[in-house]
Amino acid sequence: MTIPPVQSDLPQIPPGPAENEFNFWNSLGTVLSVAILVATLFNFITPSSFFSTNLQYSLSQALRNQANPQRETTSIPSARVGIVSGHWGNNDGYICADEETESDVNLTIATYVRQILMEQGYAVDLLKEFDSQLQNYQGLALVAIHTGSCEYIDNNATGFTVSSSLFSRSQPEQVSKLSACLVNRYGNLTGLRYINNSTESTASYHTYEEINPETPVVAIEVGYLNLDHDFLVNKPELAARGIAEGILCFLRNENPAESKPTP
Repeated sequence: MTIPPVQSDLPQIPPGPAENEFNFWNSLGTVLSVAILVATLFNFITPSSFFSTNLQYSLSQALRNQANPQRETTSIPSARVGIVSGHWGNNDGYICADEETESDVNLTIATYVRQILMEQGYAVDLLKEFDSQLQNYQGLALVAIHTGSCEYIDNNATGFTVSSSLFSRSQPEQVSKLSACLVNRYGNLTGLRYINNSTESTASYHTYEEINPETPVVAIEVGYLNLDHDFLVNKPELAARGIAEGILCFLRNENPAESKPTP
């Protein structure tokens, strides 16, 4: 809006011999009067939308920060959690008679695990079997998800296993705690029995040696694709919940012997 010319209320100096002389006080009074009037008009006619919403928000945030200089937003530490989906990006793994593959089952469960942990406020990396990010990976924890064979072995081939590195690591107590949390929470939530049959093959899993030694890491075989087939294919969310609860148990430093489902 164009502001109309402002007429000064100060008396004009009459023409005469003093017309060309500079009167400091009269000039100063004129300037001040015009400035006050312009400022008053600007205050009344300027709409609030004159400033952009973003600018208003930035100004209000700056004022808030000045008023509360010590206030900080609390959040979960920025360190990440890694979830390796077994065989993903490499091969199918076990292939069942119904054409269900281990890779697909692992990826479905791993994706649900990632979603649950993210809902709890954690940053989560969903990783392939030989993901380049695994090299010196640093995080709060890393869990690799696999499944057992599609072939019938015997009636005892049902349940899950949890294995850790065969080699000494810098934090063996952390690895033991993560393993215990997974065994307890996954077993309680899924009803599957724990099979303690870690072998040299499972304990020398390549991922253990690729990641940073400060990162606690374990692998879980969530069940057999034969006798546990129905559960793994039709209830992947429950399997994922069991794994996520185990990881949360570890991250929250809970007692592995106590079951505390996430709200």
